[in-house]
Amino acid sequence: MSGALRIVRLANFVAPSSGGLRTALRELGTGYAASGHEPVLIVPGERFSDEESTQGRVLTLPGAPLPGTGGYRVLAERRRVERLLERLRPDRLEVSDRTTLRWTGEWARRARVPAVMVSHETAHGVLRTWGVPERAARRAADALNSRTAHAYARVVCTTEWAEREFVRIGARNAVRAPLGVDLVCCRPQVRDAAVRARHARGGEVLLVMCTRLSVEKRPGTGIAAVAALRRAGLPVRLVVAGEGPLRARLEQRARRLPVTFLGHVADRAELAALQAAADVCLAPGPAETFGLAALEALACGTPVVVSGSSALPEVVGAAGAVAGDSGPAFAEAVREVLARPAQERREAARARAERFGWGAAVDAFLAAHEAPAVREVAA
Repeated sequence: MSGALRIVRLANFVAPSSGGLRTALRELGTGYAASGHEPVLIVPGERFSDEESTQGRVLTLPGAPLPGTGGYRVLAERRRVERLLERLRPDRLEVSDRTTLRWTGEWARRARVPAVMVSHETAHGVLRTWGVPERAARRAADALNSRTAHAYARVVCTTEWAEREFVRIGARNAVRAPLGVDLVCCRPQVRDAAVRARHARGGEVLLVMCTRLSVEKRPGTGIAAVAALRRAGLPVRLVVAGEGPLRARLEQRARRLPVTFLGHVADRAELAALQAAADVCLAPGPAETFGLAALEALACGTPVVVSGSSALPEVVGAAGAVAGDSGPAFAEAVREVLARPAQERREAARARAERFGWGAAVDAFLAAHEAPAVREVAA
């Protein structure tokens, strides 16, 4: 098709079955294809596969597993990836990994392929969650971000919060492109009394936390919030949807609390029904640059309590509450949300989510690629 571009996308650290990055890759690829372009996604996995899907061609290369991450893999064989890129001959390159795949910027420059790096996390935020002291984390983040900005034609940031660390170093090629949410699958109408009754008794407050159970997501904050709320006499129950390396430790920590661990919930409709059934959802990750799970909860009509250290206050606006990074702070924010009339808070949540459709996200990403749609996408 005249004007169609082959947009090759590379990503590491993609959860085996779910997660915000996997969702974003799927929705953007589907949008690129619907706009008339040819998206090709390359990700690591257990074994090689080559599949066609609604998001375009998906190539899975055998990737090296990362111990202690609960299933993450990386494209470790650089020469193999280079040979594949040479065969694919992309018109555009999109990379979702600022560490192990940063070499692709140099490859793209030699091949004269316009390339963008998508900043799915802040370097400074990730380093801080891993315990690196503030000053050292900032110095290391600035050095990494300077190299990233130099290596790519553009750096795509999903929020103003995420863009700040590039503005701080004077990078002039950072652009903003928000992600989106499935407003059809995630909607208040999927709220089901039977789902709620399965997880909470009458009169109990149902909290839900949909997150990867890993260090950078700080899921323990949600457990600590339940403990604080129970001590204050509030009858709360927490349901945790997600897997990760911290699960066994968290289950041990929550053994005397009303906390249920569901593990990975593969069915998107089932997850949406769970989010819609909740009174409040929790998003404690301090390094989140967008937070798709939080946005999905809002689309289901459920307010979200978010970490004030993350980009999520910018995403949820007045449709939730902002908390410090501790259990008691999250507990206080939950009480703040519950003090609002239920119908009012649910309507505000949905209204906020409706500002983030995937169509607008696809348009913004294609603009970063200087790749206008070559056919009109049906509304």
